[in-house]
Amino acid sequence: MNTFKPCPENLFFSKNNPADIRLGELFKSISINELNQIHKLNQKTTDHESFCILGYPDDEGIALNGGRIGAAAAPNTIRQYLYKMTPALSQNQFFDIGNLNLEATDLTLRHQRAEESLYQLQKNKIKTISLGGGHDYGYPDASAFIKAHQNSKTKPLVLNFDAHLDVRPTTSGYNSGTAFYRLLNEYENQFDFAEIGIQPQCNSVNHREWALSKKAHIFNLKDIQSGEGLLSLFDHMLFSTLKKSTPVFISFDIDGLTSTEAPGCSQSWVTGLKTENFLNFMTTLSKRCDIKGLGIYEVSPPLDLNNQTSKTAALIAYYYLFLGFL
Repeated sequence: MNTFKPCPENLFFSKNNPADIRLGELFKSISINELNQIHKLNQKTTDHESFCILGYPDDEGIALNGGRIGAAAAPNTIRQYLYKMTPALSQNQFFDIGNLNLEATDLTLRHQRAEESLYQLQKNKIKTISLGGGHDYGYPDASAFIKAHQNSKTKPLVLNFDAHLDVRPTTSGYNSGTAFYRLLNEYENQFDFAEIGIQPQCNSVNHREWALSKKAHIFNLKDIQSGEGLLSLFDHMLFSTLKKSTPVFISFDIDGLTSTEAPGCSQSWVTGLKTENFLNFMTTLSKRCDIKGLGIYEVSPPLDLNNQTSKTAALIAYYYLFLGFL
């Protein structure tokens, strides 16, 4: 069984006009095995970066956590808007390995296959954009990232932009709220971790205290908004001591944004981060460290308004693809 299924060809948008190139024309649909083989041959002869998109059309973890489903439709819907965008000037290479095959009926096995695939990409120095799906896939993505970069000169850093801490215990199994409980238990003291945009109505005091006991850095939405916004985080020691060699993975749950900008998710709130502020933060962050991967989760097209949330997710992915060129 192939771990990933190729995306429908009609998603790779083209205007059929060489004077008006779109991202759908630059992204190459390819199997993960072919991509890894090509990159092993090419990485010694090119300084260009490679980016790969992979999708998780799976919202079972959301349903198990009592959330509203719909995120299974997100990967292809986000691609639909991303691939219509016009690229910035760049000589980087762009690939798409398709969507995770869901023939495996067990969620744990699907997580395992996702982790194995993303680990291969990260180990081969291919930067990744994961499109969820439920935020339970934040665990296999971040776990693969940590494994691939655990021997780096500086400790890997995982940033979770979210209204929720997602540190629910796994006593009842895995779901969209357990990603960072699993990660903090399995890789204790092996990576730095920050939760950014956390909202009090979304998290129990016990979960907050547990996360702090595991040395998580928690940046509350209220504190961010009362200061100079997300850019004020660079005054914190976690960010002020970053090195260009520091590998970073960004896990972005779309419900961390205000519902006026991202209404189409399992649980949206009128309070939240602003897209433009996050894009400015990510741009500044990229100048101080090495952002190896980005995961965007919980976009739910059936719950969306005029596809606004899918477009927002596509814009975030776009900025990551062209950091340094915009």
